[in-house]
Amino acid sequence: MTATVRQDGDALVFSGALDRAAVAGLWPQLRKVSGVRRIDLGAVALVDSAGLALLARVCASAGITDVTGEPTGLAELRNAYRLDRSLAFAS
Repeated sequence: MTATVRQDGDALVFSGALDRAAVAGLWPQLRKVSGVRRIDLGAVALVDSAGLALLARVCASAGITDVTGEPTGLAELRNAYRLDRSLAFAS
């Protein structure tokens, strides 16, 4: 399954599998976004550690604190890396 990302208003909407194979192809698209306040993962099938790194970087650089959706792997990786629901380091 191919991963995609598109901007819909103030949201980045991801779909597919956010895995190592997909991350390299998504980075160029993410450099062009602006005015983003939230991430929608509702159509994402799974997230691996590379996908989590991409999402956490986007959240940190854009100041995003609203992440919706709970694809397979996300909760486990958030716990392993001690990230909160906004993908920032939990205190």
